[in-house]
Amino acid sequence: MSHEQTAHATAEKYDFAAIQEKWLPVWDALKPFATDDATDERPRKYVLDMFSYPSGDLHMGHAEAFGLCDVLARYWRQRGYNVLHPVGWDSFGLPAENAAIKRGADPRDWTYGNIEQQKASFRVYAPSFDWSREIHTSDPEYYQWNQWLFLKLYEKGLAYRKASPVNWCPNDQTVLANEQVVDGMCERCGAVVTKRNLTQWYFRITAYADRLVDDLTQLEGAWPAKVLSMQRNWVGRSTGADVVFGIEGRDEPVTVYTTRPDTLFGVTYMAVAPDSALAAELAAGATSAVQTEFAAYLEKTKTESDIDRQSTDREKTGVFLDRYATHPLTGDRIPIWAADYVLADYGHGAVMGVPAHDQRDLDFARALDLPVRVVVAPDGTLTDVDDPAETGTALSGDGLLVNSGTFDGLSKDEAIDALTTALGEAGAGETATNYRLRDWLISRQRYWGTPIPIIHCDSCGEVPVPESQLPVKLPAAEGLDLRPKGTSPLGGADDWATVDCPSCGGSARRDSDTMDTFVDSSWYFLRFLSPNSDEVAFDVAEAKKWAPVDQYVGGVEHAILHLLYARFMTKVLHDYGYVDFEEPFTALLNQGMVLMDGQKMSKSVGNLVEFADQMHSYGADALRVTLAFAGPPEDDIDWADVSPTGSTKFLARAWRIAHDVSSGPGIDVSTGDTALRKLVHHFLADVPDLIESYKFNVAVARLMELVNVTRKAIDKGPGAADAAVREAAETIAVALNVFAPYTAEDMWELLGYEPTVAHVEWRQAEPALLVEDEVTAVVQVNGKVRGRLQVSPSIMPDELERLARGDANVQRAIGEAEITNVIVRAPKIVSIATAR
Repeated sequence: MSHEQTAHATAEKYDFAAIQEKWLPVWDALKPFATDDATDERPRKYVLDMFSYPSGDLHMGHAEAFGLCDVLARYWRQRGYNVLHPVGWDSFGLPAENAAIKRGADPRDWTYGNIEQQKASFRVYAPSFDWSREIHTSDPEYYQWNQWLFLKLYEKGLAYRKASPVNWCPNDQTVLANEQVVDGMCERCGAVVTKRNLTQWYFRITAYADRLVDDLTQLEGAWPAKVLSMQRNWVGRSTGADVVFGIEGRDEPVTVYTTRPDTLFGVTYMAVAPDSALAAELAAGATSAVQTEFAAYLEKTKTESDIDRQSTDREKTGVFLDRYATHPLTGDRIPIWAADYVLADYGHGAVMGVPAHDQRDLDFARALDLPVRVVVAPDGTLTDVDDPAETGTALSGDGLLVNSGTFDGLSKDEAIDALTTALGEAGAGETATNYRLRDWLISRQRYWGTPIPIIHCDSCGEVPVPESQLPVKLPAAEGLDLRPKGTSPLGGADDWATVDCPSCGGSARRDSDTMDTFVDSSWYFLRFLSPNSDEVAFDVAEAKKWAPVDQYVGGVEHAILHLLYARFMTKVLHDYGYVDFEEPFTALLNQGMVLMDGQKMSKSVGNLVEFADQMHSYGADALRVTLAFAGPPEDDIDWADVSPTGSTKFLARAWRIAHDVSSGPGIDVSTGDTALRKLVHHFLADVPDLIESYKFNVAVARLMELVNVTRKAIDKGPGAADAAVREAAETIAVALNVFAPYTAEDMWELLGYEPTVAHVEWRQAEPALLVEDEVTAVVQVNGKVRGRLQVSPSIMPDELERLARGDANVQRAIGEAEITNVIVRAPKIVSIATAR
């Protein structure tokens, strides 16, 4: 049989389906990734994927996220760490409830059926999970501790109930946190979000606003810069001044927050949020015509999202309230308008309009024909200043004050200090810090969530459920109308809702709202440390051993929502003494999306690539290698541009190497081919840095190179019996475990070892084999490469220059031209410049 025929026959023996079927029961029996051995003294690493939501079977996004996270979990085990890599499901929430309603099913049945389906797929995909720590947030054993956390926050005044305008999804018939409104629409169903005045439960996340910003410095370089910026922008901390304006006909003044007190003399109007109590009060004192116009404007405002209202490119509108404010330093009368670009919950719900120096104010002034007064000019004069009222462009830069009385000539920074001082002396203002962040609205008017552990008593008011009575379990869905209707279905479960007051014993009712599911995921990484405990949410000693999470992997779509809440909850638990750290996730990797033909995969578009189909066609290993090799993990992957078929061929080629090795385990590898051994040890030295810097695609490329060179060594010499070939084959198997665990395990067995290869430590490179005998020196003439020289790494510059000048190709490139300059950087480069 020819070599080609032999290779083809061997290739046919690589059967990914048979290999998967062979090793899955072995791993099930060995439980190689359990982390419950208290005597294990290895250093620890906690590697975690963002929670999976059980909306159906796994999809290609799951394949990428969990595959890349598993690269890191497996790698750190090979580096000698005891790695915790748990799995669980974020199983409460609207999607499951809506899907169940649509199908006439119980949300429990729908949710847990999907979990079983995902578990089966995960098992075959083979992430290195410690399955003994599996959790589901919809289990009473889990959500009991959501309720415990709520009570802890309630004790400290960090959980409270108040009436305020809230985001309302008319489709899902529930309130939404600001973070769950995307481009004015519900992130879950896409319906246009409106506003309603409701009494709701909040967590006082604003109490931690400064720490949520300041502590981001701990994460510089370990989290993506984009995510850090998004976190800072969402908290939106700014420093400025509170300015007090008197209101004609009103005893109480109005306080306005501004970051630019230096522009105070440029105020030409005041704008108040239409949906604020102040606007309603001012309109009530106006003429009937103004009241009618304002009422219509207010109704229109209620249909607009906060994001739309603050958009810079939408037409500005407003209603003059026929009322006036008084300028705190000049006494000028300032007209007051209701304007929807002002938000009721930002600052004090009112802004001072400085159209010359703020673009939104300018757009409003131009739309309503209001005055525009320049008070900051680049050179301190108005001679060369274009009038913003004519150009439509606000002057937002620095300069010197003009039209500002005794403050003329001051720089921006000087003027901010001087005017703030003047306001303080006049009793009309002071330095202030403001935040974009609002308290976390956690109430949801839906069934499938954690019941809020509060009882409402006519005599006692709000009464916390005693901890001894937790969990407050959800009643059965049977008999309840789960359809969205604006109030929680739990209110209709009378037997469940009617209870005795824990304080006075009288008749009372449970709170019928459930918690936002972001509460579930704000602390789940800690529950993994004590997943089966019915005594504590998590063991403090275990938190000291394992937490915080060393490596977190998930989508950038959670850069604000989930991460902000998890950071807040961690700081709360730190302050209560339960954990000794303040940031939950030490390092963060955001993977990109898996697209098809440049678009997000969708059944409606017809470009959906099914995870199950790919697994059936190519197997778990090929899928994992394809995703790791496709490019930097943070970049999007277009499935049309990748090749799982190519990955399968690569894996078969690697597997054949182990099959062909003819030397036995324990051979003295130092006797092997030196050139191959050098390649192996450069691989061993370089790949750890590549994986730790998330350059998985480069690591796979290096692995492919090692496979190809080893194959040539077998086929063309020194042959399959050479000790270096065995060393290379074992190195390939150990490294391949990181990307393709089935193939790696089968190779390891073919090489004569017991399972599992996942526990084999990464071998150390021998320094002597990393020393280069020769390096390639590049010779450039006028910037173009004209020669390459093989030289000693220790060559001296003058010797390198001599060799370069003597090279025939270099001499031809120089010709008769005069050499004007030579730069030598031994041993890598010689650059020759000539007179042209």
